[in-house]
Amino acid sequence: MAPLVKEFQKSPEIFDIKVCVSAQHREMLDQVLNFFEIQPDFDLNIMQQNQDLFDITREALSGIKDVLFDYKPDLLFVQGDTTTTFVGALAAFYEKVKVAHIEAGLRSFNKHAPFPEEMNRVLTTQLADIHFAPTSRAKENLLREGVPEEKIFVVGNTSIDALFLCLKRTSEKTPGSFEPFSSIDFNKRIILVTGHRRESFGKPFENICVAIKTIAESDDIEIIYPVHLNPNVRKPVLEILGDIPNIHLIEPLDYPSFIWLMNKSYIILTDSGGVQEEAPSLGKPVLVIRDVTERTEGIDSGTAKIVGTGKDKIMREALELLTDKTVYDKMAKAINPYGDGNASKRIINIISKVS
Repeated sequence: MAPLVKEFQKSPEIFDIKVCVSAQHREMLDQVLNFFEIQPDFDLNIMQQNQDLFDITREALSGIKDVLFDYKPDLLFVQGDTTTTFVGALAAFYEKVKVAHIEAGLRSFNKHAPFPEEMNRVLTTQLADIHFAPTSRAKENLLREGVPEEKIFVVGNTSIDALFLCLKRTSEKTPGSFEPFSSIDFNKRIILVTGHRRESFGKPFENICVAIKTIAESDDIEIIYPVHLNPNVRKPVLEILGDIPNIHLIEPLDYPSFIWLMNKSYIILTDSGGVQEEAPSLGKPVLVIRDVTERTEGIDSGTAKIVGTGKDKIMREALELLTDKTVYDKMAKAINPYGDGNASKRIINIISKVS
């Protein structure tokens, strides 16, 4: 949302913009707000220890209710597939406020994978009035679900806008002396790993870790894993990967440092939807450690490959990229289907005409 907020702020004579944050993830949110110099007008501050989906839904719905009563907007923007996205759309519906959904139309067609994101976005679609789809395939998904075509606009994804904005603001050298990177040999090939999906908790995460441990036996690589704060992720990661010299388990990174690290990486293993979109803009092959993905455009274009959570396939596909330059180049040079960095400008132009 950051690049869209900045774009709206360029036209204060046309748009009265207010930013509401849920703070579902306090630390992760604050570093992004600081980097993009965005000051929220409403901060629900809902994060609490050991929160579950019931807590998030209840607190966010109550908080957004108060914001809508106070501000009474003409249009509420929600982005993506988080629980607060769905709750924001639901609250707006209760108050008869129009909803614009950014990143609309993504589907895995499995309501339990990713969980709860798949149902969050399906339900948000039913509540939204304007649908900003990142790709033509996302538009097709919406049309099949009965969304009127005149309510759908293919604009690309604002996450690519954010990526390019970040690259402009961050020099190539900036995080190089950053303490978590100080012991890493960047002359070697870097494999970046991220993982946090709820459907992978338990045995799947153990399999992923075992695969990473085996991949680390290659001499010329360094594996960097910013470990998600969820204890269901940290426990298997620390137990299985904690004592391997060329595996670096670090705390979650701020946004610019993570983008810098992606740009330095050779291969990325991830279950993150956003990384599947961002990495191809940097020419980085992505191995998706999930059984399904709602971002099938990347699979079809060749920028990403689904490898599941079985250790044998993860190892085989990663080692092939490390040893076969032809296979690597085919993925690294594929065209990113998710956007060109101008989604926010397109959204502003559309809103000026249709809202």
